[in-house]
Amino acid sequence: MLTSDLAINWRRGDKIIPRLIKTDDAGYLRDATVLIEIFDELTGKTLGELERELEEYIGAGTDYRILRGLIKLLTDRCEFETSAPAEPIDIRRKVFLEARKFQPVLPDSEAKNKVLETAAAEFDSDAQTIFTNLYADLSAQQKLSKFESIAPADLLDRYNLAQAQALLYKCVEMKILVTPSDAANYRHIFGWIKHFGLIHTIAGNSVNGYEIRLTGAASLFHRSQKYGIQMSVFLPALLLCKDWEMSAEISQKEKGTVFYQLTSEQTELTSCYSDEPEYVNPDIEKLRKNWDKSSGEWQLKENRKVIDLGKTAFVPELILIAPGGKKIYLDVLGFWTPKSLQKRLAEFAEANYKNFIIAASQELRGSREEPLWTSANVIFYKTKLEPRLLIETAEKLSVES
Repeated sequence: MLTSDLAINWRRGDKIIPRLIKTDDAGYLRDATVLIEIFDELTGKTLGELERELEEYIGAGTDYRILRGLIKLLTDRCEFETSAPAEPIDIRRKVFLEARKFQPVLPDSEAKNKVLETAAAEFDSDAQTIFTNLYADLSAQQKLSKFESIAPADLLDRYNLAQAQALLYKCVEMKILVTPSDAANYRHIFGWIKHFGLIHTIAGNSVNGYEIRLTGAASLFHRSQKYGIQMSVFLPALLLCKDWEMSAEISQKEKGTVFYQLTSEQTELTSCYSDEPEYVNPDIEKLRKNWDKSSGEWQLKENRKVIDLGKTAFVPELILIAPGGKKIYLDVLGFWTPKSLQKRLAEFAEANYKNFIIAASQELRGSREEPLWTSANVIFYKTKLEPRLLIETAEKLSVES
């Protein structure tokens, strides 16, 4: 991902367009190749050495921000570690305490050697290693331990995608129109929305298509930065789907509101994801592992269908199945607000649909407002979903319906 200072875009009227580069341009391909080689060759070296090498190359370039953007994306593919015989702060403490016995300690003096040798014995090392790692915890002294390389053309594709993603950091609302499509495409789109835990409303049906509205980061009272990243990482997932038109409302402090528009027919952006989400909600994973330990006879199954509610749709992750076959659908929310949840409950009421449970994590509440209402269909939880509580709720709903 790019930081905001590396984002480049154009505005035309009320439309905003990310600055994209030509991925077959010889100059950009050369820059990408050289930068990748620098990261490859300096694996095992310090961050300071890497930064000096990169600065030397950037000094000869004309597209400063573009090169900086490419470097940011490559840095995201790195792992850095502090490599020292002990915690650097402990090494410094030992060296400084020993140095007090030999004041003054001059460079290249016998006193300096004695101090370092004493510290080396303490940490089962040698004097030179101790001296080298006195400040190993500083970022510049961290070592590049791993770099996930990438092809130059793929790096340029990632750069273009990152420029588009950066627009969504300040998204107010994203509207996605899905034209009539097959069930698999609907499940794909809804599955990705659930995957990233985005607050959303759905209007329409499988015959006429759907209008999906995603609440943007700029609309939330807090957690907006974290949520803005979720909006951004959703974009490459949307690129894997078909039959859609997207319009994102972007808030700009000085320039007002602008719109970023895209369709599934576009060819300039390439997704960096595979076809299916690999991420599984950790709360759902815990629930599945703990389910068999519950004393009830209810079964927990994965849901694979989109439930039509007339004017909207319901896409729960799980199904609770009673011993007699009665089904209660379980929807585990990602980010949510009391207002968005209350609106969702109103949609269920209008459709007269009662066989559902919504589980909402307090840690993912996107507003400081507390819910001032209760519902037999809603469970709030802090750290994990308890199977017993779900079963008790499902049993009550089964009797009432």
